[in-house]
Amino acid sequence: MKEGGSAVGGPERIRRRREGCGTPRFRGDVAAFVAMSICAVVPSAAAAAGEGGHATMGVRNAPAAEEKAPGPLARQAVAARVALSGAGLERTEVETTGRTLVVWRGGAGPHLILLHGSGQQAGAWAKVAPALLAELTVHVLDLPGHGESEPAEGPLRMADVVAGVEAYLLSLDGPAILVGNSLGAWLATLQSHRHPVRVARAVLVDGGALLNVPAEGLSLVPADREAARRVMAAVRDPASPQLTDEELDELVGRSDGGPTARMLQDVPGLMAHLLDGRLGEVTVPVDVVWGASDRLVPLDYARRMVGELPRARLTVIERCGHIPPTECPERFLAVLRELLESPPPQPAPAESEAGAVDGADGVEPNPPDGSSGGEAVP
Repeated sequence: MKEGGSAVGGPERIRRRREGCGTPRFRGDVAAFVAMSICAVVPSAAAAAGEGGHATMGVRNAPAAEEKAPGPLARQAVAARVALSGAGLERTEVETTGRTLVVWRGGAGPHLILLHGSGQQAGAWAKVAPALLAELTVHVLDLPGHGESEPAEGPLRMADVVAGVEAYLLSLDGPAILVGNSLGAWLATLQSHRHPVRVARAVLVDGGALLNVPAEGLSLVPADREAARRVMAAVRDPASPQLTDEELDELVGRSDGGPTARMLQDVPGLMAHLLDGRLGEVTVPVDVVWGASDRLVPLDYARRMVGELPRARLTVIERCGHIPPTECPERFLAVLRELLESPPPQPAPAESEAGAVDGADGVEPNPPDGSSGGEAVP
């Protein structure tokens, strides 16, 4: 893999414009606390439409009828973006597919791209990215239609989100490691499938490109406080701090018009980007990292992926839910660094050659030689 270097012209010319951190241009960004995988809401799109188009959460592209003082979740989101700048990551605007993509970039070494979940923004990685700068050139994206990246309004097609990430990946001067959470894991899977030469390896965190049917009673477009409380309970470990009533009300109040609702305006486009029955075509080595307490996209989903991917291994983080980079960032960072320092996963042995399954949760132990398997992390 080539080290360092700034983005250069790929199949599409990309113009960069660097700015200081300043005051973020986005409004009402309440997304620093949860990444919801769009694949979890595809089966319930009709129900979502019947709930008035509420989204999981709002970002700056959620229209506001009147300006209000920012709530606690919005303040957390702004603080997370400021933390990226304070850690030495430089805010950059990149023109891709005719739209502006905001990227935070810093460090030196091989390229690593961090992809957040639906409704989030780059600040979701604020407790992870700074620790990687000494060894890697880190690129933290505001996904298209999220944070400060365009499009700010109207339907948000999955094809456009994929194209924006793809254009940025192809603009780099060498292969990149992709690390994605929730929707970001879906995008990392798609790029690994399409561009195996440009993806050195992938780390999929509580998300992927398979269809997921959420548990009954869970809605990622909560219409009231109790609905928001139910989905947040599924997202976080019971022992983790839970959202206050004020934060839950902010989540509901900011949901309308956010990126999740906008993406749900193109359900056929979402379905077209699933890879059910095709994960065997992904030749890039993949580490699958999962929060054991994730009840939005449960551990069985991760096991399905590992069973279908040719070169994959599973690492489970105990007492952590759907968004390890924000819920248990220290333990997640330790897992990520250990995986990146170890050899990539190798093809699984034939069934007749495989050893006996071990481990309390029924996942194969993660062999030290980098072969496929799984490991539970306390």
